Amino acid sequence: MRENGSAILVTGYKAHELGIFSRDHPGIQVIRYALKKKMREYVEDGAQWFVISGQTGVELWAGQACLELRDSDQLNVNLAVLMPFLNQEEHYKEWQQEIYAQILEGADYTGYISKRPYESPVQLRQKNEFLVAKTDAMLIIYDEESPGSPNYSLSVAKRKARSTAYPIQAINRFDLDFAAEDLLQQNPDYWTNNDA
Repeated sequence: MRENGSAILVTGYKAHELGIFSRDHPGIQVIRYALKKKMREYVEDGAQWFVISGQTGVELWAGQACLELRDSDQLNVNLAVLMPFLNQEEHYKEWQQEIYAQILEGADYTGYISKRPYESPVQLRQKNEFLVAKTDAMLIIYDEESPGSPNYSLSVAKRKARSTAYPIQAINRFDLDFAAEDLLQQNPDYWTNNDA
């Protein structure tokens, strides 16, 4: 990762791939906690931008974590949302659309990779290629035993990493277990107060 002004692509599973179907699922807090911790480390190392495409799940929660770091924790960090095509949120659930709208409103930069509505999977491949090309490192919530949708962007990142410095940091299920334990130590009533 470059020392100054680097941009970190944050991605991972979609909400349904994690079995999360509501905004009050306790797993969301664990994921946001784990993301925020890693993102803070990146900022301390000089990262200035976090980049997401705005897909449901990990990317939206990363957007929330970034805005919290900027607004509540007063860190010098920016959020860019580079959407793959027009109206990607039209099939999102209502609670996901609300988070999406909040993130777009709070983002420091928004733009479209393709200024057309969804037409084919080619646009998703172009999104992955573009985002990896425009960033300096990747933070991904990913587990080798459950590849899912993050595997597409990860394969592009691995290809880039073979020819240039492009660090890839994965948060796996064990990291999420540790994050859950951390949250539980900070608040012993966490799980009883957050039953989904």
